[in-house]
Amino acid sequence: QEWKNTFVTWNPQDFCNISKIILPIDAYWSPPIFILERVNGQNTDMNYATVTHNGSFNSTQPFQATLTCSLLIFRFPFDTQMCNLSIASFLYPATDLVMKMRRTPAEMMRDSESFLLTDGEWKFTNLSIIEYLENIDDDKFSVIIYVVSMERRPTLYVLNLILPTCALYLLDMAVLFGPSSLEEKISFQIAIVLGSSMLAVILNNILPTSSNKPPVIGTH
Repeated sequence: QEWKNTFVTWNPQDFCNISKIILPIDAYWSPPIFILERVNGQNTDMNYATVTHNGSFNSTQPFQATLTCSLLIFRFPFDTQMCNLSIASFLYPATDLVMKMRRTPAEMMRDSESFLLTDGEWKFTNLSIIEYLENIDDDKFSVIIYVVSMERRPTLYVLNLILPTCALYLLDMAVLFGPSSLEEKISFQIAIVLGSSMLAVILNNILPTSSNKPPVIGTH
């Protein structure tokens, strides 16, 4: 975060050419920022800001937050999700406080890719930024929305779920139209039903539940 306080200025020549100092962030006014989708979070102890002689404040605070996001899992496991991270300050209207992005979405995208070092289930694909004014009652408030796009890596689900399911169906068709006797077909059908039941249990455990529409793979 960067902001300016015109009341905190000095002439470096009057103070041994000191043009920059580090102070606790609560020593002066700082913009109160809220994340609207935040469910839980963890602050760090780095509550300091760098103050320059012209009144510019610069504060960098690592923050870990858990956010709510509506999932559209109709195409699971080949789905792409878009989650919003909305930052606002509803204590000051836009006449007193306006938030602006210093960097472009492309620069933020490069920074985000450098920080995202884990090779997990999700692949970070895009980041866009929306700046607008929210009308609440008779006032307008500045809001910045980060739209994060993520693509699920389906390899694990294809190997552990889709391929075994297709193999069971192919085996079912082969046994049904094969030359084996009725008793053998019944035995194979019972084994296939048991295998399908186990896959259904596995599918029920790994499918996301925070969606109004069930995925196609779960309805078949």
